[in-house]
Amino acid sequence: MVEAPEDNPYVRDPDTSFAPVEEIEEETAREQVRDLRAAIEYHDYRYYVVNDPVVADRTYDALFDRLAELEEAFDLHDENSPTRRVGGEPLDELETVAHVAPLLSLQSAGDADEIRAFDRRIRETVGEVTYSAEPKFDGFSVEVVYEDSAFERAVTRGDGQEGEDVSANVRTIGSVPLHLDGAPDVLAVRGEVYMPRSGFVDLNERRMERGEEPFANPRNAAAGTVRLLDPSTVADRPLDVFFYDVIETSADLDSQREAFDLLRGLGFRVNDETTDVGDVEAVIDYRDRLMAERDDLEYEIDGVVAKVVDFAKRERLGSTARHPRWAFAYKFPPRTGETAVERIVVQVGRTGKLTPVALLDPVDLQGVTISRATLHNAAQVDDLGVHEGATVRIERAGDVIPEVVEVVADADADRAAGDFAMPDTCPVCDGDVVREGEHHYCTNASCPAQLRRSLQHFCSRDAMDIEGVGAAAADQLVEAGLVESLADLYTLDAADLAALDGWGERSAENLLAELEASKAVDLGTFVYALGIRHVGTERARALAAAFSLDELLDASVEALRDVEDVGPEVAASVASYFDTEANVETVERLLEAGVDPERRDRDDELDGLTVVFTGSVPGYTRSELTELLETHGANVTSSVSGATDYLVVGENPGQRKRERADEEGVETLGLAAFEERILSRL
Repeated sequence: MVEAPEDNPYVRDPDTSFAPVEEIEEETAREQVRDLRAAIEYHDYRYYVVNDPVVADRTYDALFDRLAELEEAFDLHDENSPTRRVGGEPLDELETVAHVAPLLSLQSAGDADEIRAFDRRIRETVGEVTYSAEPKFDGFSVEVVYEDSAFERAVTRGDGQEGEDVSANVRTIGSVPLHLDGAPDVLAVRGEVYMPRSGFVDLNERRMERGEEPFANPRNAAAGTVRLLDPSTVADRPLDVFFYDVIETSADLDSQREAFDLLRGLGFRVNDETTDVGDVEAVIDYRDRLMAERDDLEYEIDGVVAKVVDFAKRERLGSTARHPRWAFAYKFPPRTGETAVERIVVQVGRTGKLTPVALLDPVDLQGVTISRATLHNAAQVDDLGVHEGATVRIERAGDVIPEVVEVVADADADRAAGDFAMPDTCPVCDGDVVREGEHHYCTNASCPAQLRRSLQHFCSRDAMDIEGVGAAAADQLVEAGLVESLADLYTLDAADLAALDGWGERSAENLLAELEASKAVDLGTFVYALGIRHVGTERARALAAAFSLDELLDASVEALRDVEDVGPEVAASVASYFDTEANVETVERLLEAGVDPERRDRDDELDGLTVVFTGSVPGYTRSELTELLETHGANVTSSVSGATDYLVVGENPGQRKRERADEEGVETLGLAAFEERILSRL
C-alpha cells in the first residue's frame, strides 16, 4: 500500500486558491511543483489502482492545472511529471529496444488432461509444488523498466528478445507509476495493457458515429492504441494495466507471492483474482470458476495461468527457447454464437444512411471475434425485440457479415418492444434525418461520416471533373482537416497541399488549376456533383432544364414531381436536400468562391425528341452523348416508354430495352441510322 506523502499540503483537503504565478518566486514554484507532483501521483494511485479517491475530481483538476501552469511559467518540465500523461509530441516512428531479460511465451492448451500432464512433469522434477493461479489477460504485454525509482521506458513484447519503445504512450496510462518510493535500484516488471469493456464500448460507439471502422475486440483496440505515434491520441483512450511479473530486480525475492507483495507495495496495480493453490485440481477449479464469471469482469480474459510459486524450483525447472517449464496457460474454449448486447448505436455510412448496430460482448464465431452486428433498420430492431442487455444469437451472413438472428434470453421483457428509436438528427453532424421506406438518411452532404465519398463524387469526371482528387486524396484532405465541406475545396492553399504526404508544389499547383477551371460549369453537371440521393446525370439535367438554381433551391415537392422521371421519392430527396441549412450554405459558399453554374441555352434542332440508348456508341461516353443531344433540345431518358421516339441500339446492347421497344411500338435505330437521322442534323 502506498502511503500519502507526509506533510504534503495537497493530499488531504487541499487549498486550491493559489496565488497568481507572476507573484511567486522561482524557489517557491519549485517547492510547489515538487509537492504537487507527489500529491497528484498519490491521487492517481488512489483513483486508478485502489479505486478509492480521497479528493473530488474538480479538486484534482485544480491541482493538475496548477502544476501544468507552474511547469510552463518556470520551465520546470520533467518527462515523468504527471502532466505528461496527457501525451507529448507525435513520434516519427517506434524505435526497437532490447529487453532486459527475454519475455517468453507460455505453454497453453484448453484440455484438462494437458495441464495435468504438465503438473506430473513438474512433480517428477522438483517434487511437491504450490501454484500461483492468475487470470490470463487478453491484452497487450509490455515490459516497464525503472531506474533510480523513476519510469525509464516501456517496451512491447515483440519477438521476446526485443520490442518497440512505447514509453510515450504507456506513460499516459493512469495506473502506471511514474515514480516509486523505496524501489530497488534495478526493477523491470511485466504487465498487460488492456482496454476495459465499458471503455471499449464507448470508444467503438464514438468511432461508429463518426463513420469509422470499429475495433473488433478490446485486445485489438489496446494493441492498436499502444502502438500509435501520437501520445495525445493514446491519452484520450481508456487504457489500463495489470502487472503480474518482476522480470529483473536487485531485491531478494524467493517466490511469486513476494513478487506480488513488492509490486503492490510500490503502487503497481495487481489483479485481485490472483491466489495460491495447492495442486493442479485446484487450478482446474479456479479456471472453471473464472470461466463462469468472465462475463461479469470489466476486462477480457481467455484463460488462467498456473505458475510454480517457489523461485528456486523455477530455477531447477528452467526454460526452453520459447517458454518457461514452470508455467502453463489453461485456456477457455471458444465462445458460442450467443452473447449479450452491450449497447445499440447508430452508424452513419458514406451514403448518409443510418444503420442501428448492436455492440456485443465479444464472441468467437467460426474462428472470428465478433463485437458488433448489424440490425439493418429500426423495423428489424423492433421485430426482433433487441435491446441492451438481451442475449442474442449471432450468425455471419454469407460467412462474412455478422447479424443478429434472434433474442434467445430476455432478462427484461418489458424493454423488448419499442425500446429503440432512430434519432431525429444525425449523431455525427446533427443534420436533419429523413425516412425513406424502412431506411433513414442524414440530409447533410458535408456530414463528416459521408464527406470523403461526397468529395470524391463532386470531383469525379461526370461531375466537376477535377483531376487529382480520387479516393486517397479525398481521405488525405479530410483527415488533414483541410476540407470540412465541399466548398472548402475552393479555399485550399498551395502550401498546405504541398505539405501533405506524397504531394509537392507541382501537385498542389495542378490541383488549384483544376479547381479554377471547374468553376465554369453547366447547371445540370453542378446539380449532379452535389450528390443528391437518387439524382444521377440524367435527372440532374432534367432538373436543370426545368429550373434555374434559385428556383431549384425553393422548389416544392409538387413542382419537382412535374419534371419527367422525377417520382415522389426523388422529389422528396431533392426537396429535403435543399431544405437542409448546411447544404444551402455549401451551395452559397461555392457560388461565393466563383463557381458559376448556368443553364446552357438549348438549340431546337432536336426539340421534343425523346431518345433512349442501349449499348455503347463508339467515340462517345454515355454522358457525352446525353449532353450533346440535350443541348440541341432532345430528352435522353433511361427507360423505354410510349413517349420514346427512338431506341438507339449500339454495341453490346441489352435485351430488355429492345423487348420493351417492341411492346411499345418504338422505332429502333442502329448506329448507322443514328448517325444519319440524328447526329447529322447537329
